[in-house]
Amino acid sequence: MKLRWKKHKPQSEEFMTKSLIIVESPTKAKTISRILPKEYEVLSSNGHVIDLPAKELAVDTEKGFTLKNMVIPGKRKILSQISKAAKDADRILLASDPDREGEAIAVMIVRHLKIPEEKVFRVLFHEITKKGILKAIENPGRPDELKFEAQQARRAIDRLVGYKVSPVLWKKIKRGISAGRVQSVALRFVCEREKEICAFSSEDYWLIFSHLEAGRPPVIKARLVSVGSKRVGGTKNRLSDESRALEIQAQLRKESHSITDVQVKKARRSPAPPFITSTLQQDAARKLRFTAKRTMMIAQQLYEGVALGKAGTTGLITYMRTDSLRVSDDAIEGARREIARVFGPDYL
Repeated sequence: MKLRWKKHKPQSEEFMTKSLIIVESPTKAKTISRILPKEYEVLSSNGHVIDLPAKELAVDTEKGFTLKNMVIPGKRKILSQISKAAKDADRILLASDPDREGEAIAVMIVRHLKIPEEKVFRVLFHEITKKGILKAIENPGRPDELKFEAQQARRAIDRLVGYKVSPVLWKKIKRGISAGRVQSVALRFVCEREKEICAFSSEDYWLIFSHLEAGRPPVIKARLVSVGSKRVGGTKNRLSDESRALEIQAQLRKESHSITDVQVKKARRSPAPPFITSTLQQDAARKLRFTAKRTMMIAQQLYEGVALGKAGTTGLITYMRTDSLRVSDDAIEGARREIARVFGPDYL
């Protein structure tokens, strides 16, 4: 069954007696409950409540790749709580995460509980702050059927690749290994790169550096780039003869060095762009040695809200699963105010 969402405006707030907000995370539910008045009830679905059964393929390839979704064991109580609260509410605000998975959670709950569509609205919380939450509630939309179908297509491919290809690997290679929509492609990239590394022929060459000082700091580190009129040390004119390199080194030790020219140039360096999911994980791995899982767990906590004393629980970052580099106008204006306050208007 497909829901055909009609475009209609939400009821005026003055006639609204009660709204139910459905989010994914219990932590997020608590944070939002502290921000909104008592007319809003906030419940958590604790992630997906409806999904494919774990022990069967559940994708009918003969009937248009229909998926056999069912209530996840242990989630019936949560669905019952949501159903009861939905009956008592004047409108339902689906506030699961603003991505494909969040859209699937929202649409599946509405379909399973058969909630009247005139009561259903979709709100997107890109940041868990009072301003961000109120702005989203003031501008509700409709569930995105196309995004939901995109999630279902991805889920079907996951199942078909994992459940159909993995058994072949057990027979051909060994039991216990698996294939996947993403992991198998990534493994191919890794293997191809490893072949390139193994096929690479290494070549020894020498670079010559001098540490120069004139009786006081700083010590200047200089690299030899030419001998007479002949350039050395570049990719096309490397010093590949060790005896020649040692000969030059010995000669340089006997020579006196002087600065013959000083060039002063202005350099402009742009700041790094805002994090997207991949660059966040890369920087956390490179600088903090975090795994991707740990990075996303911490980012989730920062997004859902952290206790800040008198300020209460506040979300500190925007939604972390994104490929967008866009920064909200409010965030830019806030950054400009802080820069002006700390460093002065000349730095804007």
